[in-house]
Amino acid sequence: MSLLAGKTVVVSGVGAGLGRQVAGAVVRDGGRAVLGARTEASLAKTAADIDPAGACTAYRATDISDEARCEALAELARERFGGIDAVVHVAALDSYFGGLEDADFESWRSVLEVNLLGTLRMTRACLPSLKQGGGSVVFVGTQSAVAAPSQVRQAAYAASKGALTSAMYSLARELGPHRIRVNTVLPGWMWGPPVQAYVRFAARSEGVSEAAVLGRLTDRTALPELATDGDVADAAVFLASDRARAITGQSLLVNAGELMR
Repeated sequence: MSLLAGKTVVVSGVGAGLGRQVAGAVVRDGGRAVLGARTEASLAKTAADIDPAGACTAYRATDISDEARCEALAELARERFGGIDAVVHVAALDSYFGGLEDADFESWRSVLEVNLLGTLRMTRACLPSLKQGGGSVVFVGTQSAVAAPSQVRQAAYAASKGALTSAMYSLARELGPHRIRVNTVLPGWMWGPPVQAYVRFAARSEGVSEAAVLGRLTDRTALPELATDGDVADAAVFLASDRARAITGQSLLVNAGELMR
C-alpha cells in the first residue's frame, strides 16, 4: 500500500523548492495534496506538473499571515476531498539576514509573524478536520535553530523557527488526546534552489569555483554530499503518514550528518 493512500495533506508554501518537492511526494505516495502559496500562477504550474489529470490536487492562493486565507485553504481541502489528514508547513520568510547588533526589529516582527504565528494560524485552521480522525502536523524548521551556521547570519529566522520547535512540544501534548501528532523536520544545508543560489553568489563574490564553495559545505557533513530538498520532503511525508503513528513531539535532523544530537 502506498504511504499516503487515501490521505489528504495540506501543504503550505508551495514554491519552486521544498514545497514543490513535498507536494510531489504526497501525490507520488498515493495522497491528495492541497496546495497553498501566495502566487496562484506558481500553484497552478506545480499542480499541473505533479498531477496532470488534476484528480489528486487542489490549490488556493494563501498568505499564512492572513487568518481568513488560512481558513479558506482548509475549507478547500474539506470541500474537495472531504477532510484533512495532515498538514506540512513549508511556508516561511527566510530572506532577512543579520544578527543582533544590526537588527531591525520591525523586520524581526515580520519574520515571527509568518514563521511562528502564520504557521500556528494555518495549523489551527486545519484542527477541526484533524480532530475527526487524528492525523499529523509537520513543521519545517531549521538546523540553525539549534546550531548557528558560520557561513550566514540569520538570527531572526533561526529564532522564529526555534520558537516554532518549542511550540511543537506544547502542541504535541495538547493535541495528542485527539490522536494528532506534531513533529518537526530540521533541514541543514539542503541542496535545492536557495542553496544553489547561495553557492553561485558566494563563488562569484569570492572569485572561486562553485565546486569549491560546495566543497566547504560537504566537508562538514558525515555523508559525502548534502541532503536535497527531496530528502527533506521524504522525511516530512514519512512523519505525515501512519507509519509514524507513535512519533510525536520530535525533531528530526535531515542534514547528511553535519550536526548529530
